Amino acid sequence: MDGHIVVFTTAQNEDAALQIADAVVSEGLAACCNMLPGIRSIYMWKGEMYDEEEVLCIMKTRAGLFEALKARILELHAYEVPEVVAIEIKDGHSDYLNWIDQVTAR
Repeated sequence: MDGHIVVFTTAQNEDAALQIADAVVSEGLAACCNMLPGIRSIYMWKGEMYDEEEVLCIMKTRAGLFEALKARILELHAYEVPEVVAIEIKDGHSDYLNWIDQVTAR
């Protein structure tokens, strides 16, 4: 069994987040994508401070799919430098982790 990861990205609105979520789940790159609208992001970009509302996408997948998932997110994303970060799942409910394995592409 592959290791498992949680991958985060933000999108500028719900439509953009839904496009990413639909693609990565339907293509088997992620088992699921939770979308959390209405987050507030404060960040520096090109020497200026920004305060924006975004949608946070939280995807669960196998570690071996990260590069393909990242490439697909970058392909779909409108941002010049989108957030794409992964965090290893150290432990979890085995039935849930098995489900991730079953529904993601091999």
